[in-house]
Amino acid sequence: MASERGRPRQFDVDDALEQALQVFWRQGFQGASMSELTEAMGLTRPSLYAAYGDKEGLYLKALQRYAERRFGPILGTLEGQADARRAVADFLRDLVALFSAPGGCFVINGLADLGGPTTPPGVEQALQQVLADVEAQLRTRLQRAQREGQLSKDRSAADWAGYLMATMAGLAMRAKAGVSPNKLRGVAELALAGWA
Repeated sequence: MASERGRPRQFDVDDALEQALQVFWRQGFQGASMSELTEAMGLTRPSLYAAYGDKEGLYLKALQRYAERRFGPILGTLEGQADARRAVADFLRDLVALFSAPGGCFVINGLADLGGPTTPPGVEQALQQVLADVEAQLRTRLQRAQREGQLSKDRSAADWAGYLMATMAGLAMRAKAGVSPNKLRGVAELALAGWA
């Protein structure tokens, strides 16, 4: 039996990744230092690199975790609710709750942090891809609503999805600015006033 190469990891990879996510959430990609990350994760730099790769690789894994664990359940409401208007209303309501939590939206925060010379193209592309995936799921659900006669075909599902994405970004930015969840829920309700 061949002996195991190297020492086994003495930390919880999943928990350490959650700690990195929290640092990136507060500081952004550019603002998060390796010292902050290693301290929060309870790792040495060599252990961090061995488990997650470089800072970009760690950020991308944290982003994937956020997308799966925070956005994933919210997107599930789109398919799980038979009534399309109710599905979109629940989606917006759940986004308000997510954005109103401390830190706001990881993805919108990350996009606002772009533009500096130290942000790798892979980080920008990954953030934009998360939003593109959300928009695609919205568009698919709205197309279904139109096929089922629950949404007028006066506007394309793509236009509706784009409008809802703009609403989502606005909700995230307003939440980050300290607007109360009650006010944000009012905006979310108004966003569906043209549903027909």
